[in-house]
Amino acid sequence: MNPIIGPAVPQRARPEILFPLFAPVTALKGVGPRIGTHIERLVGPQIVDLIWHLPSGTVDRRYSPNLIDLEPGRIATLELTVVKHHAPPAANRRIPYRIDCRDDTGEITLVYFHGRSDYLTKTLPEGETRLVSGTAELYDDKLQMTHPDIVAKLTERNSVMRVQPVYPLTEGLSQNVLGKAVSGALERAPALPEWLDPALVAQREWTDWHTALSAAHAPRELLDLEATSAPRMRLAYDELLASQLAIMLVRSHVRRQSGRPITGNGRLRSRVLDALPFEMTGSQKTAIVDIEENMASEHRMLRLLQGDVGSGKTVVALMAMLTAVEAGRQAALMAPTEILARQHYATIAPLAEAAGVPCVLLTGRDKGKARAAILEGLATGDTPLVVGTHALFQSDIAFNDLAVAVVDEQHRFGVHQRLLLAEKGSMVDVLLMTATPIPRTLMLAAYGDLDESQLREKPAGRKPVKTTTASVDRLHDAVAGVQRQLDAGGKVFWVCPLVEESETIDVAAATARYAALRERFGERVGLVHGKMPGKEKDAVMARFADGVAPEIDVLVATTVIEVGVDVPEATVMVIEHAERFGLAQLHQLRGRIGRGEREATCLLLYGHETGQTGRERLRVLRDTDDGFEIAEQDLRLRGAGDVLGTRQSGLPEFRLVSLEAHGDLLAMARDDARLIMDKDPGLESARGDALRTLLYLFERDAAVRYARSG
Repeated sequence: MNPIIGPAVPQRARPEILFPLFAPVTALKGVGPRIGTHIERLVGPQIVDLIWHLPSGTVDRRYSPNLIDLEPGRIATLELTVVKHHAPPAANRRIPYRIDCRDDTGEITLVYFHGRSDYLTKTLPEGETRLVSGTAELYDDKLQMTHPDIVAKLTERNSVMRVQPVYPLTEGLSQNVLGKAVSGALERAPALPEWLDPALVAQREWTDWHTALSAAHAPRELLDLEATSAPRMRLAYDELLASQLAIMLVRSHVRRQSGRPITGNGRLRSRVLDALPFEMTGSQKTAIVDIEENMASEHRMLRLLQGDVGSGKTVVALMAMLTAVEAGRQAALMAPTEILARQHYATIAPLAEAAGVPCVLLTGRDKGKARAAILEGLATGDTPLVVGTHALFQSDIAFNDLAVAVVDEQHRFGVHQRLLLAEKGSMVDVLLMTATPIPRTLMLAAYGDLDESQLREKPAGRKPVKTTTASVDRLHDAVAGVQRQLDAGGKVFWVCPLVEESETIDVAAATARYAALRERFGERVGLVHGKMPGKEKDAVMARFADGVAPEIDVLVATTVIEVGVDVPEATVMVIEHAERFGLAQLHQLRGRIGRGEREATCLLLYGHETGQTGRERLRVLRDTDDGFEIAEQDLRLRGAGDVLGTRQSGLPEFRLVSLEAHGDLLAMARDDARLIMDKDPGLESARGDALRTLLYLFERDAAVRYARSG
């Protein structure tokens, strides 16, 4: 969801018809605290999370021969009478537990390793007949089945002898246990009023929501598992419509809120323009005009400023901030890390000084009298500009009259955090910034038709970075290249592989490379990673970036350096196992070099197992330095799930939508939502009431309160 701005309004409660789906998973029969914990880790804590967990495969259990006709190696469901249990001796648990069974045509042995006697005698009592489903094999010319998948009573024949859905699992859950939990969740799913336009349903030949949900969980063949199957298309459209309608309700609310028009006289901005060491690009000038118009209007600004690495977003943001100062008010810029906040401050402070405007930096490190002095300047209005981290929205910080809030790398903040800064003033204009261009499809999915400015040009004089690829077998050549750069007075970033989404393992990889390079280059090698304390990290960065003694010339790092580190002397970046990174992330890393006068080179080292897609990603990066083009290619090559992964967590994680497969549905959902907002902005009609249920079903509760009726 995009940032929600403005006072809370009365909220209608979730409709009672949805209560059964929003109970904890432990409310389901057979799901105790232990299994509930595993399910929560896999899908989420509520029953509704289970109904969105769609199958990824099937097992056909309809084959039910007599033993004499059984084909070994094929999944079969057998009707067997239990003859005798053979429990292993207590002293030797390595011998399996065996159970002799038969039907009218032959015999078979069921085999359980580490089988529990009490459980097995209860599940398969001697003399009784059971349905047993699994894969039988011949062993010493005798039939046996090791660890049957299902043992059930004859009365359960219909639920066993079917095409069974196979679900993605996590440790601690079996297909049987999870399948029963999902079935229990589906039994709780109510029939809901239709929220879709009847003409669309007829045109697409879709069933109602409940029927589509049941069908998606009961695939009969492989085609039913495709994202383009009719039931999955219907469910994906429901989720997209909920998302687009929620965005539009919030945007409509923001636009209806009156703002305080802000216009300046241009005197401070003209001083900054005179002090700039370069001519602004065309897209910077356009963005500044668009922002000025937003700020001067009667409505509050909510604009996203997308700019490629080094495109000059900070200067555009400063112009917006100075417009507020010219109008006698204050402005704040918030960044997600101290490194990035200091980077912005280093750009802004000299320009603000040239304009004669006091500007301060506030981070969590400021304590005691120094912090108190900063806070007093903000409270009295004597300090009109502030750059900072999360420290800016702590409860003891008060502004005299905050007019503009700039939030950089906004996807790294939660919605609540973005809100807190905007609430430090009255009717605050908000400018969101990102250096990670968002592909058009994802932009629409995440933000709808949010006002947007793009900085697509590089500032004059910015040299392109030469990008080359090589196998990790050429590591020794890379080290020799580092030596040449150091001899010529350059500095080098060496980025270590993303082993997996595990900070600990990534740090281990970086630490090993650091040790190896230190053997070659000695004290000139430094190390930074995300697990280091802030002060220690900053100290290493200062030795590398600012030449603080003892100076560091080679910085080994994890992706902690991805955003906001400016070292003009850095001329080389080596990225190990580059195929493990996303394209946008590699582009961000590459943007850390080539900021000075000298030519810069980025070397992408790839591993032996690099597949076709990995090589294609590296080719795209080698051939272009346009971040917007790279973002689109990243989406094409990796899919939205990865592009929207943990590192861009501000964008929505869809449960049922695959943007690659359902891209055409996104445009339809946007148009449908727009029509709904035109005809029934308060969601008061019969369809409007059903749409409220849809919003609650997909947990867009916050948006429901912005329907005009309240």
